[in-house]
Amino acid sequence: MFWAGRDNLAEIQSLGVQCGQLGVPGDLQLTGEVAAGWKSALQQAQFPVVTVFAAYNGENYADIPTVQRTVGFIPRDTRKEREQRTYQVIDFAAAIGVGSFACHIGFVPEDTTHPDYIDVREMVRRVADHGAKNKQTFALETGQEPAHVLQHFLKDVDRGNVGINFDPANMILYGTGDPIEALTVLGPQVVSVHVKDGDWPNRDQSGALGAERPLGQGAVGIPRFVAKLKEIGFRGPLNIEREAENQQERIADIRKAVTYLKSLA
Repeated sequence: MFWAGRDNLAEIQSLGVQCGQLGVPGDLQLTGEVAAGWKSALQQAQFPVVTVFAAYNGENYADIPTVQRTVGFIPRDTRKEREQRTYQVIDFAAAIGVGSFACHIGFVPEDTTHPDYIDVREMVRRVADHGAKNKQTFALETGQEPAHVLQHFLKDVDRGNVGINFDPANMILYGTGDPIEALTVLGPQVVSVHVKDGDWPNRDQSGALGAERPLGQGAVGIPRFVAKLKEIGFRGPLNIEREAENQQERIADIRKAVTYLKSLA
C-alpha cells in the first residue's frame, strides 16, 4: 500500500509490484483537480489501484488506549466530520476509477446496545449506501476487535457491499486473536488483504501495541497465511503494508517482501 504525499509512484513500481492500495491522508485536499491528476498519473503508469484507503486527521496509533480514543468512527467528537470526509474519499475513489474504499472504523463495542455501537453501525450503513451509488465496496480493516465481534457487526450492518480488508498483523498487534483462525471465521467476507507481519504485545506493558516487523520476521506465519488465503479461495492482490518510520528502511523492506512472497507462490 502506498500513500499519497509520501510515496513516489515510479519508485513503488520499481519494487516489482503490479497494483496496490492508495492511502489518502486526512489533510489531502480532494479537489477535482487532485483527482484528475491522480487518474492521469495512474493511467500513464498503467498501475491499477484496487482500493482507496482513508485515514483521518487526529488519529494516533501510539498505544491501544490512544487508538480507542482517536481512531476511526468511534470517537464521538469527530464522528460527523469524519463521515463527511469519508464521502469525499468515496467520491475521490470513484473519480479515479477505483471500485473499493476502506478504513479503520475503530474498536467496535461487543455490547450491541451500546450507543457507540448503534451510532457507528448506522454510520457504516450510510457510508456503504453512498458507495453503492458508485457500485463500490466498503472494506473494514481488521484487528481492533476479535473475529466473532466483527463477523456479528457485519451481519448487523446488513449491506451487500460491505466486506473486510484482512490484516493478519493487526490481530497480533492488538492481541485480538490468531490471524489464521480469524481468517477461517471471516473468510467469506474478505474482499482485500494486507500482507503485514508483527509481534504480540508485551504482557508486562498494559495497553501496549505489539511491534510491526518486516515480512516473515514476525509472529503471523506468512507461509501459513498465504496458504490459508488459497484454501479459502481468495484470489485478489496481496497488498504489502510496511509502516517503518525510516522511509529508506520501509522501501527496502517492501522490496524484500515482494521477493519473499514470490517464493511462496
